[in-house]
Amino acid sequence: MTKKNIVSFLVAISFSLHILAQQSATYTSNLVDYQKALSLYNNQQYLAAQSLFRNVKKTAKEEILQSDCTYYIANCAVRLNQQNADQLIEDYVKDYPTSTKKNTAFVDVADYYFENSKYAHARKWYDKVDEGALARKEKEKFNFNNGYSAFSTKQYKEARKYLTRVENSQEFGSQAKYYIGFMAYQGDDYDKANEYFDQVSDQERYKEKLSYYQADLNFKLGKFEKAIKLAKDRLEESDETEVSELSKIIGESYFNLEKYAEAIPYLTEYKGKKGKWNNTDFYQLGYAFYKQKNYESAISEFNKIISGNNSIAQNAYYHLGESYINLGKKQEALNAFRYASQMEYDLRIQEDAWLNYAKISYEIGNPYQSAPQVLANYLDKYPDTSYKEEIETLLIDSYITSKNYEEALKLLKGKKSFENKVAYQKVAFYRGLELYNDNNYLEAESLFSESLKEPRDPKYTARATFWKAEADYNLTNYDEALLGFKDFQQEPSSSSTPEIENIDYNLAYAYFKLKNYTESTKYFNQFISSKKEDKLRLNDAYLRLGDGHFVSSEYKSAINAYNKAIKLNEMESDYPFFQKAISTGYSGQSSKKIKELEQFISKYTKSKLRDDAMYELGNSYVKANEIDKAIAIYDRLNSEYKMSSFVPKSLLRQGLVYYNGSENERALTKFKKIAGDYPGTPEAVQSVATAKLIYIDLGRVDDYATWVRSLDYVEVTDADLDNATYEAAEKQYLDGNTDKAIKQFNGYLNEFPSGLHALQAHFHVAELYYKKDLSGNAAPHYKYIVETSHNEYTEEALSRLSQHFLEAKNWNKAIPLLLRLEEEADFPQNVVFAQSNLMKANYQLKNYSEAVNYADKVLKNSKIDNKIKSDAHIIIARSAIKTGDEDKAKTAYAKVEKVATGETAAEALYYKVYFKNKEGEHEASNKSVQRLAKDFSGYKYYSAKGLVLMAKNFYALGDAFQATYILESVIENFAEFDDVVSEAKDELRKIKVEEAKTNSSIQPED
Repeated sequence: MTKKNIVSFLVAISFSLHILAQQSATYTSNLVDYQKALSLYNNQQYLAAQSLFRNVKKTAKEEILQSDCTYYIANCAVRLNQQNADQLIEDYVKDYPTSTKKNTAFVDVADYYFENSKYAHARKWYDKVDEGALARKEKEKFNFNNGYSAFSTKQYKEARKYLTRVENSQEFGSQAKYYIGFMAYQGDDYDKANEYFDQVSDQERYKEKLSYYQADLNFKLGKFEKAIKLAKDRLEESDETEVSELSKIIGESYFNLEKYAEAIPYLTEYKGKKGKWNNTDFYQLGYAFYKQKNYESAISEFNKIISGNNSIAQNAYYHLGESYINLGKKQEALNAFRYASQMEYDLRIQEDAWLNYAKISYEIGNPYQSAPQVLANYLDKYPDTSYKEEIETLLIDSYITSKNYEEALKLLKGKKSFENKVAYQKVAFYRGLELYNDNNYLEAESLFSESLKEPRDPKYTARATFWKAEADYNLTNYDEALLGFKDFQQEPSSSSTPEIENIDYNLAYAYFKLKNYTESTKYFNQFISSKKEDKLRLNDAYLRLGDGHFVSSEYKSAINAYNKAIKLNEMESDYPFFQKAISTGYSGQSSKKIKELEQFISKYTKSKLRDDAMYELGNSYVKANEIDKAIAIYDRLNSEYKMSSFVPKSLLRQGLVYYNGSENERALTKFKKIAGDYPGTPEAVQSVATAKLIYIDLGRVDDYATWVRSLDYVEVTDADLDNATYEAAEKQYLDGNTDKAIKQFNGYLNEFPSGLHALQAHFHVAELYYKKDLSGNAAPHYKYIVETSHNEYTEEALSRLSQHFLEAKNWNKAIPLLLRLEEEADFPQNVVFAQSNLMKANYQLKNYSEAVNYADKVLKNSKIDNKIKSDAHIIIARSAIKTGDEDKAKTAYAKVEKVATGETAAEALYYKVYFKNKEGEHEASNKSVQRLAKDFSGYKYYSAKGLVLMAKNFYALGDAFQATYILESVIENFAEFDDVVSEAKDELRKIKVEEAKTNSSIQPED
């Protein structure tokens, strides 16, 4: 080697040694820092350690040093809960797959999470551990930690897998057995749980916990005595929560041992899960009270079980019903038994509940179904019941007592037994009576006929015969009515019926309508002689007796009858006073007649007969040749009663007086006024005829012709044909040939629309149509009459035409006619008709003040019947409700209740329920609902509304079961009434929200 080469070699060696020296220094420095970082890590100064590990890693060249730094950086991240910690561990394993710390990393991280109770995180990392690489001691810890982590995250299958591996471990065995036992307990494997708990029960650390579980285990294993002992032993050392649970175990154990008295204090002490009981809890305490005959307390627990639908609920509702029965609360019992009867968990309980439900329905009525339907359904469901005979007897009677005759008829149709035929006879009769009271005479007659088809009970055969005759009478079938009343008299059982009291009165009226006044007088006298106490009917009998004598020209007897009516004074005495005056005249006492008519006009200033009296007085003055007085009274009549039908008659009389006195021009003035103002009336026709004579006498035939051509109802050349055509139609009318008369009157009107007899023809054909129940055909003819000048037919036409529009609910067309009728009517009954229907029509049009005004007018008439009184009070009540005046409504409905029948009575009773509820009288309100259900079950709308109020009452009284059950039943059974169902749903939702606060079995959203 040359010198030069040696030098170069030495230089190179020197440089290498320098580099090595540098590397050695760096490595030494890194090791020092690494040791510092490790020391920080071991002292749990993870952030500082992590920072230093990062610095070491940056300068470290050795892979093992880099690997270790990476491991600790990731480990620090885990302990510092840094977001990227898991990823750093994953990266470590990925970057250093052969690292000896790989498995240790997984275990270390998992253990860290375990120790910090982050068991879900721990499970993730334990799953990555290679169990085979673990030492025996490490494996035990791994299995326990992994098992406990799985237990804590409710992965019980995995938990059992790992914990079972260490159940015999000296270090972890006891804990493992405890948790294995607990999982068995949770999984209802009580024998296994007991086995494991027994193995650790001697260890102090588990004693406290196990005392509760073992008590519960023994309870669940049916070892109630032992459960009681264990739980009682633990009570004094327990906190409030555990005392509650232990009390439940003790109470329920006593319950299962049928030691109900001992059970009650412990069951009561239970606080529930999260402060809430469930339906089973309420049932057990309720049943314990029930067995002690403490029915009030039993009810207070049972009725908290809302919307239950399982065997416990069925049992609870059945015993709730029993408890109510023992306290005499049948309405409440009805609902409880009904609910129990609808469940099939225990068929014995279901049948017994059905039986109780059926019997109570009969006793107090049923708001959901008619009592007959409930009883019939029970027999259908249990045809072989040992109570069959009893229920069949109740069923027959219930058809009558329920008063739901319409539905009872449907149920009885087709049932052939003798007992059912007896029931059918009665039910058909009572349904007919309902229809009769609603003025539906045609349907009523049909029902009475149906009743007579089954003449099983002689008393009801007699009664149906009577009321069929009454219906015929109201349908103007007087011949049939008379036969019916006579048949009634012949019935052997008629003497024991209430109808026999007035049979003479009814016969008298039938004869009166048939114009057989001799027989009519006979029966009125018989009635009068025996009925001194019925003043109102007696008064009427005297009036009709007087009328009978009057039309028979027996004026002395007529006067005597009218005087007795006046003296009795139960009705307005203007009519008999007037009739007496007329009778006096006919008896030849003209001056006395004049005196009495003058008295009448002075005394009865408001009478509808005052214009009649003025007209008669005028005629009497003429007859007495007191012409000036006659003219004066006629003028007074024409002035004071411009709308009276007597005005054209009065004018005609004046014209004739002038004509007879040769005051032709004055006579013509009167006749022309009549012809112009009252066209087509008989007075107008006579005026034209008499005027013709005057014109002929005066030789002014051309003037007559000119004048008469201006009268479109006089067709001079066709007069004979006009008369002949009308007379032909009238003959058919008088002979009772209805259809031929209608045809010929219409033919006459088509040929002579403004004929001499057009007015009479229109009236007669209208009446014939009306009698055939063809009011639509009659209406145009009545319209013609009311639109022409006032005449003798105006009042009847106004009544009939307004009735047609009322039936069609055309209130706006009815009202003007009714207003005229009120003003123009001579007959008091037509005034009442007008006023009562004006009140109804105005109510329908929401003119509430006018409706009330007319109702008040109606009620001022003391002689109206109860039906009209009821209608007036109901209009006042409804109007008050609509306008928010509930005080007035309450007063009015109370009056309605006293006089109403049928649906109106149901409405009045509902509002009695409503006002009592509003005033907080909940029990009284419920009693009225019960009456509504029993007596008016046919009127379902008010039954449904009453039930909603009953539910509110029960909830206010603390009975949640009754409240919710009733509301659910309303929703289920009355879907046709949207407003009621909507209210029921709202109330039910409110109650469930409130009850869910203390009962975990209730779902408010259901």
